[in-house]
Amino acid sequence: MIPSDMSDADLPMGGGSVTTVPDTAVGPAPRRAARIRAGLLYLVLGLPLAIPAFVLAVAGFAAGVGTIVVWVGVPILALTLRASRGFAELERRATERATGRPLPPYHYRTADGRGLGRIFRSLGDPQSWRDLVHAIVAFPVRIATFVIGVVWSVAGLGATLYVLWEWSLPRSDDEYKGLYGLLTQSASRLGDITLNTVVGVLMLVTLPWVVRGLVAFRAGLARGLLTNQTAALKARAEQLAAGRRAAVQAEAQTLRRLERDIHDGPQQRLVRLNMDLETVTRRLDDDPDKARSLVDEALTQSREALAELRALSRGIAPPILADRGLGAALAAAAARSPVQVSLDVALPQGQRLAAAVENTAYFVVTESLTNVAKHARASLCTVTVSVDAERVLVQVRDDGIGGAHLGKGHGLSGLSDRLSAVEGVLDVVSPAGGPTVVTAEIPLAGLGG
Repeated sequence: MIPSDMSDADLPMGGGSVTTVPDTAVGPAPRRAARIRAGLLYLVLGLPLAIPAFVLAVAGFAAGVGTIVVWVGVPILALTLRASRGFAELERRATERATGRPLPPYHYRTADGRGLGRIFRSLGDPQSWRDLVHAIVAFPVRIATFVIGVVWSVAGLGATLYVLWEWSLPRSDDEYKGLYGLLTQSASRLGDITLNTVVGVLMLVTLPWVVRGLVAFRAGLARGLLTNQTAALKARAEQLAAGRRAAVQAEAQTLRRLERDIHDGPQQRLVRLNMDLETVTRRLDDDPDKARSLVDEALTQSREALAELRALSRGIAPPILADRGLGAALAAAAARSPVQVSLDVALPQGQRLAAAVENTAYFVVTESLTNVAKHARASLCTVTVSVDAERVLVQVRDDGIGGAHLGKGHGLSGLSDRLSAVEGVLDVVSPAGGPTVVTAEIPLAGLGG
């Protein structure tokens, strides 16, 4: 599963995708109107979000620093940073919707461990402190952009429609003073209506540029404090390096296991077959009946060795997977399983997934079925495979005794390494007494899916 402190790309890099209307779908005028509405909504809703963010940031920081000497301030600061991170995420999404463009990536460090160690590691995350600074600095900015945006649009509309409501204004009987009177020191109702209307029209005409400038100013602050492309790219490079190391380790484990299986199985049978054939050549002339029985045993040994080699080849890359695809390969694997398997595979009709994706999904299912047969004592295993626009989701569930985990040396650790090589994620839920649920997410991006 995706960690809660990651961004939405199953990765340490942040920045969400933004859905925009194609230019061919609507005309220029509706697009401009939609941008103005989105910008005004961004400015108006910014203030209600800024108030609790500012209050929590200032109060939490002050309380945390003030009580840190008695250790009470440590969890207070951690909770304050966590709350600031939530408000920062809201600001990122709102900014992307208002501008129609994704923000640069960002990165939060993973707080591993438990207890105070985890809390102290969360306090050392630079991006969380940047979120806290943004909650404080953005408060006056949001007030200013809110006031300017609302006043400019409301005043422009009111002045444009001044002719419709100016009659309701209180005025003395002998003179008429309004905006025109204040500027010219002379009373003229027609001049006042004309001046207000012109000013209102000018404000409405310039409203798109004003809104765009205010949105750009606030978005620039979010881009400067709520993103960190350098840290995100560095984390991405570290993740790719870890994936390569996991791939090398998984490949080495697979080769060692294959070597062991060949040595313990087909190789021993071939050695015995060679010895039987040598005995046959010696007794073929003096004891044909004995030679005939040895030939029968040699044939049996050759058949068993061939069957074991075929089983080993299916575990590496079965021909049916390359020829007929993932669905047929999983059906064949389910048919060979000693445990009853219920298979539900929903794949795109007429389309093949990338070879790396199919191989990884096949490996996850076959390795899980092997573990179920060896350790789970299960009577039924349910395999579900589904595909969406971004990933392949594989889930293997059994009704066994549970107790499976990702500890080093266990079969599931190899699955985790194999998935890390393709930037996938493995999740295992296996309480004592069962059931065991193994869930693998395999991304399609970058793998030809």
